[in-house]
Amino acid sequence: MVNVMVCIKRVPETSGQILLSDDAQSIDARHVGYTLSSHEECAVELAIQIAKATDGESTVLTVGSQDAVEQVRNALAVGCSAAVLVEADPAAYGPADVAQAIAQVVRAREAAGTSYDVILVGNDAADTGDFQVGVRLAYALGRPVLTGISTVEMSGDTAIAKGKGPEGTEVFEIPLPVVIAIQEGGIEPRYPSIPGRMKAKRIPIDTVSSPIEPAGTGRVRLELPPAQPSVVEVLGEGPEAAPAVVELLYRLGVVTK
Repeated sequence: MVNVMVCIKRVPETSGQILLSDDAQSIDARHVGYTLSSHEECAVELAIQIAKATDGESTVLTVGSQDAVEQVRNALAVGCSAAVLVEADPAAYGPADVAQAIAQVVRAREAAGTSYDVILVGNDAADTGDFQVGVRLAYALGRPVLTGISTVEMSGDTAIAKGKGPEGTEVFEIPLPVVIAIQEGGIEPRYPSIPGRMKAKRIPIDTVSSPIEPAGTGRVRLELPPAQPSVVEVLGEGPEAAPAVVELLYRLGVVTK
């Protein structure tokens, strides 16, 4: 039996135009919805699959405000069996604060008799680009950590994890307990059904407060990448444009000489 905790974060939807807040500390989410990052959707799916395959339980946890209950319910709707909300002001918490808050919950539950063999997090935050929580959490708990992982399977007391490396797929065998940061691309996440949403409404969410005095992010500002220029090249008109089209296909590598 492998018990899994998967940690998620409520983030603004970033599929459209991204705007920054006036202080450039966060994404301006006034005109967009909220969701999970693709990394965390895959982490939730892996947590559910690992728990099911080993007759364990999958617990979803988030550090944030009551608004994040929406994302927690979505994770419950697709198959997580329990949930924890660590109430905190997400704007005041930096990656180190989040890692400490999660570690406190893990320690408290271990003291009460519930341990987590695998803790999954998203590889990086979709809104701020932080890559730190997984590593800091592992350090706080004294556990080994893997990052950039796409798939995870269990073999007894060992996790077999795969991720993309510079030379191709890398395979790791690591003893439990472990912290693993999940990157999208290795597994297809499921999405909530209507029966799943109805079931999720009946699952209680364990709400706890964090005694941490947050240190904050230390962030100076976020910056948006420069807008990509839009260039239109007129190749010609009618049959006379054919040679230019062929030359363009050569330049793009679509065809070779």
